[in-house]
Amino acid sequence: MTPLEHSALLWALGANLAFAVGVQFFTRYSRSVSSLWVNCSKALFATAAFLLTVLVGGGFHSIDPGMAGLFVASGALGLGLADVFILKSFALMGPGRTLLLFGFQPLLVGSLSWLMFGQTVDPRRFLAILFFVACLAVFSVESRRRTGRWEWRALLIAMAGMCFDSFGVIITRYAFDASPGIAAMEGNLYRGLGAVLFFAVLSRWRPIDLAGRWRALSRSDRLMVAVGAFLGTYLSLAFYLRALRHGHLASISGIAITGTLLASLFECLLERRAPSRYHWTALVFFLGGMWTLFGFS
Repeated sequence: MTPLEHSALLWALGANLAFAVGVQFFTRYSRSVSSLWVNCSKALFATAAFLLTVLVGGGFHSIDPGMAGLFVASGALGLGLADVFILKSFALMGPGRTLLLFGFQPLLVGSLSWLMFGQTVDPRRFLAILFFVACLAVFSVESRRRTGRWEWRALLIAMAGMCFDSFGVIITRYAFDASPGIAAMEGNLYRGLGAVLFFAVLSRWRPIDLAGRWRALSRSDRLMVAVGAFLGTYLSLAFYLRALRHGHLASISGIAITGTLLASLFECLLERRAPSRYHWTALVFFLGGMWTLFGFS
């Protein structure tokens, strides 16, 4: 594994950590306000932050209009439509159980990246992905023992979100490969604009009442929404697209499964309860996967 690929995996892990914290805020306000409203709010906040970052960080670079359109389309698909399904699933069955289903994403992304970019999964990366999928299996057992059933509607919604997110990842990587002069933050800005346009169009059929619901929140709730958007959208995507630009897609998706572990641990902290034996078992598999990726070359 090259040093650049090592760095990409670290960026992906940082993105996952930021998202796992932000998702706690997303879940809370998706339930108390509206998942659609939360999606639109975080997309607007993050896009404004990306614009400011690009302007302060050196401005824009030349890009082919077709590639800019692909970035925008990937944002509409991966940050707009996918997040509508994902946050709806958060509200229905919680972030931990929703993120369990992202254990299938490395298989989907790996297959698509092999078809699109010729990326193969070597034995070490495949072993690391198996470790991360084992985290999924552990939490699946815990969830089944706790509830005794699966909520099929919520599961289908989560699976749809995972699929749209995967397609957005592939389109984004293709646009980056075709636009080597574009910085990660510029890619994020174009993707954010795609998400904002998606919600602008969607609001014609599904009223969002962005300003009205914002005014109805208390000052502390507004701060919490802003913090969640900064961590779970702006910072997470800032890290993730740096990883996505140079990393091995299936490995990056494999690391994303650890969001299940991190989100569940943060839920334990918020609810002031000790992690279960399932959490500790999943942590062992997580460390095994990370050692497989970074422990030897």
